[in-house]
Amino acid sequence: MLRPDGPSSDVRRGLDLGRPPYDPPVHADDELIAPPAGARVYEERHRVGPADVTTAGRMRLDEIARWLQDLAYSDLVDAGLEDVGFWVVRRCRIRVERFPRFPSELRLRTFCSGLSPLAAERRTTIDGDGSAAEAVAVWISLDPETRHPARLPERFRAAYGPVAGSRRARGRLRHPPPPEGAAYTTWTFRAADLDVAGHVNNAAYWEIIEERLAPELEGGLDAEIEYRAPAEAGIVSVLTSGDRLWVADGRGEPHASVRVAAVPREAR
Repeated sequence: MLRPDGPSSDVRRGLDLGRPPYDPPVHADDELIAPPAGARVYEERHRVGPADVTTAGRMRLDEIARWLQDLAYSDLVDAGLEDVGFWVVRRCRIRVERFPRFPSELRLRTFCSGLSPLAAERRTTIDGDGSAAEAVAVWISLDPETRHPARLPERFRAAYGPVAGSRRARGRLRHPPPPEGAAYTTWTFRAADLDVAGHVNNAAYWEIIEERLAPELEGGLDAEIEYRAPAEAGIVSVLTSGDRLWVADGRGEPHASVRVAAVPREAR
């Protein structure tokens, strides 16, 4: 599915979507679970706008990531939990069978699918008008004062725990480090990419993947980002090897790592 450059391939440069997953648990299908009986499911409807899409009209990955983030926060507000600590995303996987397109109106549903002492796993489904996308993310709870990992507040567990507590949220890093000889380029994060925490927002990293996708790509994409260390505005290194990508600082220490794979046609 990939090409070094040129206008007609699914991906522009730098990643090999045709390779099998490096680590099967990274893309284990048991992550993409349906809401169990009794789960709190929060739902909204969103319309794909002109600023959300490529020149070919398909929704960009970075905008999907922003929808996921906003939906998660809206669920907390709806549950009366917007004040229960501070959250950062540890890992996010987006599997797209068919990209949303302008100007479709879509249904978004999210629920808490797992808990651990410091983390919560969240599942989200986006569908409607032929679109089909699934996401799973692990969020880490931080103390709002120290910004260090903190145990999930009891109010959060009371709202989500009776069902989600039967499944463990796993925040351990599982992507490999960049290998020797990885291809090298750079990327510039802007001040506009920073969020209220003062570091690059998680959705901005998806722009690096999006830059490597063709505008007309319809679907069949499974991508995951692990967030390791916060980045500030400025130039970062981008290392690629096969179906892997790393966003690193000047010393080569990763801010984030990326795994991208094609979804087999028979699985769509």
